[in-house]
Amino acid sequence: MHEPVHLTRCDPLCNMARFYRLEIAPDLFGGAVLLRQWGRIGTEGQGRRDWYSEAGAARAACDDWIRRKCARGYQAGGE
Repeated sequence: MHEPVHLTRCDPLCNMARFYRLEIAPDLFGGAVLLRQWGRIGTEGQGRRDWYSEAGAARAACDDWIRRKCARGYQAGGE
């Protein structure tokens, strides 16, 4: 439904190595779920699922999270 987005933020001087992953998947009731996962690179991290009644709303929320994270210094990075 939507390609996963993997963002990273690394700063060796601050010992910072973080990731943020976003993915949209269909749910069983015709809606969509936004899967978010974050943490230190090399760990499983934490996660959260947010359900939406339609895929468009999930895409808008995903785009909003990408905007927020990029404003804080995250960049698109490979997994």
